[in-house]
Amino acid sequence: MTDKISESTTPKYSKSDLHGFLHLLEQHNDLLKIDKQVSPKFELAAISCKLDRKQAVLFEHVEGSGMRVVTNILGTRKRFSLALGTDEPGLIHSHILGSLTNASYKKTIEDKPLFHDNSSTDLNDLPIVMHFEKDAGHYITSSIVYAKDQEKENQNSSIHRFLRLDRNHMVIRMVEGRHLHKCYSFAKEHGEDLKVTIVVGVHPAISIASAYQAAYGFDEMILANSLLKGELSLSKSDYSGLYVPTYSEIILEGRILQDRTAEEWMVEMLRTYDIKRQQPVFELDKIKFRNNAFFQDILPGFSEHRLLMGLPVESKLYEGVKNVVASTKTVHLSDGGSNWLTAIIQIHKRLEGESKNALLAAFANHPSLKMAIIVDDDIDPTDPVAIEYAISTRCQADKGLLIIPNAKGSSLDPSSDQVNLLTTKLGIDATASLLKDKERFEIAHIPGEDKIDLSHYVSNKLLHNIK
Repeated sequence: MTDKISESTTPKYSKSDLHGFLHLLEQHNDLLKIDKQVSPKFELAAISCKLDRKQAVLFEHVEGSGMRVVTNILGTRKRFSLALGTDEPGLIHSHILGSLTNASYKKTIEDKPLFHDNSSTDLNDLPIVMHFEKDAGHYITSSIVYAKDQEKENQNSSIHRFLRLDRNHMVIRMVEGRHLHKCYSFAKEHGEDLKVTIVVGVHPAISIASAYQAAYGFDEMILANSLLKGELSLSKSDYSGLYVPTYSEIILEGRILQDRTAEEWMVEMLRTYDIKRQQPVFELDKIKFRNNAFFQDILPGFSEHRLLMGLPVESKLYEGVKNVVASTKTVHLSDGGSNWLTAIIQIHKRLEGESKNALLAAFANHPSLKMAIIVDDDIDPTDPVAIEYAISTRCQADKGLLIIPNAKGSSLDPSSDQVNLLTTKLGIDATASLLKDKERFEIAHIPGEDKIDLSHYVSNKLLHNIK
């Protein structure tokens, strides 16, 4: 085993593949390597849990497999921004939305992808992880599914989890009404199985594009190519006819069966167990993988899972609200809401009523959203104390609350009607009333406070005690 990602015996790596991104993380001292052998059942997940919000992790030796496992790749906003080609987490929204606006599809095709180097027909050859005590089994959690959209004559890519049943069958979780489910339903209605190609291990910009909830019929690889500044290379699958990233670590080819389902459940973004569901079964034809392939795992319910799914939606939500209230400054899906259920929206309020318009726009653009809070531009939307302060001092419940019962919500929320997807949504206008003197809400400041350096006034020893 070599010490450096870039010195792998793989013939080459690309700046637009996972090998290249891990090399970048090495340069930033943001990749932790664990050489001791670990079990894919609980032990790997337990270590990942301890390192949540810290470095990305590379497990060099996983029991029962010759593949290395990487996790926590997008576990911080800093690494998320690095995947988009910037060191500034504050530019994530502008990068995603700018890439959508300027997206162009100059498809680069390569005939000899590296994943043709090796093959298998047994799912047990992959280091598939079991994460939690009551999980239904071992899950692939980072997989991107490519499928033919026969209505739009296009292809779709989206992220889904797979529960391993045996050596050549898995259960796939598909959210009803989402794009892959539409592709599957169309094939089923025509008496066909749905051929798919599943990819595990890509440059994280490709995962981000696949997590973005684009309009139906939009090929997410257009966004991926834009995020990668035109450097995305695709190769055609001989099995499915679909175009997948050339530098994928692992691909699995097979069919989602029209007439077979099985029960599955696992931990979701809220870190609670999802309800048991009957879901379609995938039947494997072949696994293909490059030399020295990395298997990517995402720990469900922890930072990487939440940021990967939440930040692309946060960008979409920001755009949707700003289209209605032009003075919207930012949108933040809060950690307390699992980066999914609760949004804090900062606006520069100009007219009474704008706050409620922003609330309605937020719920319309992110149907899973359960609670939205509107704050003024002097309130930090990432600071829970500042948000509570705004609610406490600027909101009157009889005027500032918007309650919407029996609305479509997230299937993940255990307090909701998870079968019928019904929930009650709450909007809170925590902005200062324009009908009162603005000075009544002004937060007092001390002149020069931001320039005070305590080291000029106390000794280093005392300063250390203060910190």
